[in-house]
Amino acid sequence: MATEWIQLSIFLFSIITLSPLVGAWLYQVFSSTATPKMEAALYKICGIDPGKNMEWKEYAISLLLFNFFGFAILFGILSFQNILPMNSGNLAGLNPFLAFNTAVSFMTNTNWQAYSGEAALSYFSQSIGLTVQNFVSAATGLCVLLALARGLSSNANPGLGNFWRDLIRGTVYILLPLSFLLALILSNAGVIQNFSEYVTAATLEGNTQIIPLGPAASQIAIKQLGTNGGGFFGVNSAHPFENPTPISNFLQMLSILLLPGACVFLYGRIVGNLKHAWVIFFVMFTVFSIGVLTVWTAESSFNPLSGVNGFWEGKETRFGILNSAVWEVSTTVASNGSVNSMHDSFSPIGGLVGMLNIQLGEVIFGGVGAGMYGMVLFILLTVFLSGIMVGRSPEYMGKKIEKREIQMSILGILLPSTVILLFTAIAVSLPQGLSPLTNRGPHGLSEILYAFSSGAGNNGSAFAGLGADTPFYNSMIGIAMLIGRFGVILPVLAIAGSAASKKRSEVISEGSFSTDGGTFYILLLSVIVIVGALTFFPALTIGPILEHFLMLQGRTF
Repeated sequence: MATEWIQLSIFLFSIITLSPLVGAWLYQVFSSTATPKMEAALYKICGIDPGKNMEWKEYAISLLLFNFFGFAILFGILSFQNILPMNSGNLAGLNPFLAFNTAVSFMTNTNWQAYSGEAALSYFSQSIGLTVQNFVSAATGLCVLLALARGLSSNANPGLGNFWRDLIRGTVYILLPLSFLLALILSNAGVIQNFSEYVTAATLEGNTQIIPLGPAASQIAIKQLGTNGGGFFGVNSAHPFENPTPISNFLQMLSILLLPGACVFLYGRIVGNLKHAWVIFFVMFTVFSIGVLTVWTAESSFNPLSGVNGFWEGKETRFGILNSAVWEVSTTVASNGSVNSMHDSFSPIGGLVGMLNIQLGEVIFGGVGAGMYGMVLFILLTVFLSGIMVGRSPEYMGKKIEKREIQMSILGILLPSTVILLFTAIAVSLPQGLSPLTNRGPHGLSEILYAFSSGAGNNGSAFAGLGADTPFYNSMIGIAMLIGRFGVILPVLAIAGSAASKKRSEVISEGSFSTDGGTFYILLLSVIVIVGALTFFPALTIGPILEHFLMLQGRTF
């Protein structure tokens, strides 16, 4: 137990130490006025004017068009991978429903997988199709955060920067070098990286087994750093080729939270208030730490169904319960979705924590850029409610918070939540939604609720007991992912545009509410928890909470 506490302390200390350092580096990258020759060459080839300062509508249109063409290209690659090169397994193209779901998934930074990676996708689809989207979808999240931060920090300047310049800098200077470095380290730690033909081996029973290989390390690096989460192999980072040792496990867990944590301090530097950034960071860190301790305790407790201590089903013994618990909480708070154990086999309370992390809005660290701009929606709501309670006109970053900002904030917060509950209700009402279930009762409901939470929250992890590769679920979860992504991005950009047009007051007035102290920490934390609890508590009550009490009676489904 002492060793496990030391491991956990090192991990938490690493997050606290590295986040502000990497955040300072991100700020230097995006605030630099120099244009290196390679960057200038990219602008020239693409016909981009990097000096053009876009208003929010132009910024949004550029973002939407870029993502649409990314979706279309990936859809084509997946549909016709059978005639494309690097197909060692002679795999067929995906059917239209699965191709749609997968293309939307990777374009929206969700990386939900309704297929088994090594059995369904060629090397070309994985390394060219999916990996490219892993980079640009993460860079898109950074772009939206930059636009929002500039809008809040500007002084009556409607320009939010240049989407294409932000996209290129985020990809070329941040995601590519970090991923290259991590891929080298992971390869040295035993993660495979090759283009070899599939290997045939004999099993202990005398049967023949086909062992897929492939360029895994390069995809694993960006899947973690970009909070993507899509596994090269079907069982994701529980596979020994993806995650062979405790060292590779630690590095991958740390890389999941590295850029989301750094984005908090990138935001703080742009708006000129690092104290505020530290308050936001510790709100995230508090929820994360409570989640880890809760899951670790739940998974280590007495299991009345097996009669032993610990819920070991679905966990890798080479990692143990603590590392499984830390990974589950890390991947669900960070909109990552990768797994090193099967969430479907966690205790009811352990599964509830992962599900609730997503349902809180993926703002506890969240995706690269996405977690921080989602958090700003809750910050604006907190500032507004605080101002209303004391009878003052609410302000944030020296700007009045008015009707438009609150409308857009509420829209961005409620849209994913509405999709989760509405689509779950539709699924449990139709035979197409119930037939793929392998479990009934409260656990079956949890599987469906988790699936739509993961889709609308752009997370990508799953309670794998749900057979989601059906036309119904591929379509419904695909739509949920689109709404969960762009139903938040567009309101955020609208807020950025509205805030950018306002004058910023540098003088603290009576209407100002301090956002860099303990009071704001408590209020923000309370708003996040209350909104999540009030929205999803009824559904969670008849799902994992009911399952927990049934488990104590020795009953399961």
